[in-house]
Amino acid sequence: MSDPAVAVVHYPEGAGHATRMLAVARGFERRGAAVSMAGGGPGTRFLRRNGYDPYEPTVVDFIDSYQYDDGTLLGDSVPNAARRVRDIVQWLRREDPDALVTDDMFAAMAAPLASVPLYVLTHNAPALYDDPLERVATDGLTRLQVGLSRAFFYPAVWPTGHDPRGVERIGPVALPADVASDGGSSDTTTLGDPDVLLVPSAYSDDQGALVDRLEAAGRDVTSVGDADWETVPSLLPHVERANVVVCSGYSTVMEAAVAGTACVVRPFTDEQYGVGRLLDSVHGFCVAHSVGGVARAVETTPDPTPFENGIDAVADRVLSELR
Repeated sequence: MSDPAVAVVHYPEGAGHATRMLAVARGFERRGAAVSMAGGGPGTRFLRRNGYDPYEPTVVDFIDSYQYDDGTLLGDSVPNAARRVRDIVQWLRREDPDALVTDDMFAAMAAPLASVPLYVLTHNAPALYDDPLERVATDGLTRLQVGLSRAFFYPAVWPTGHDPRGVERIGPVALPADVASDGGSSDTTTLGDPDVLLVPSAYSDDQGALVDRLEAAGRDVTSVGDADWETVPSLLPHVERANVVVCSGYSTVMEAAVAGTACVVRPFTDEQYGVGRLLDSVHGFCVAHSVGGVARAVETTPDPTPFENGIDAVADRVLSELR
């Protein structure tokens, strides 16, 4: 049998979904599989930075429509969801892959319509949400994806008591330093040694006040995404060399876990607050909800024990079944 072809689709809200699925894609490519990628949204530039030409289906943004707009899912979200499923079905039929791996609920729904074996990889679970509607919807979605998929990979670093039924726990997924398909190098000698690495999400605020507070306390702050920052193929080597990471999103939490770097989480969205709750008792991670709280946590959070990167477990499992 020829080497398998694997389609990888990331969810379009926030760039972290793209970097996680990029990591998964590289796990497959290291083992000789051909990979095609899709997703859309802010993560597209990271895929292109790593040498991919991704397909961009219709984008859905539930965070803006539900949490920050009018508290409903009316407007563009529902019709765009249907369009996204349609777009991905058509793309899968054109690509004709041997399997689909995704963290995107709409791609998961598209896979059986296109007769493509499905593997799901996501940390999204009912335990992340306080909002009753989000909790019930996520529970139903998780059950659906467990039923549709050959395997539902659940990358986590927190205790197992909150794992949904039917998932397969794996280690945290992080994009390694040697991912660049454009000639980029995994050499870290030119990176320097960041003191505090600040990694905001698209929903973070008060970043200027936080930087001022940390610098007033004598810390040297490197801010990802500011005017002095150049987009890099992988953030992991920077996380590895930092003394402490301050972030909002799940992807950087996973990178800190793989790197063994102290991590302070300041959440802003419902999902980020949920991740923070699950991390509350995990060594090497601290959750803070204010500028002052972050500044205090930066001084006291210890380094965690490094976790094994989960990308190998995913690629080995999927390819063993396809081959």
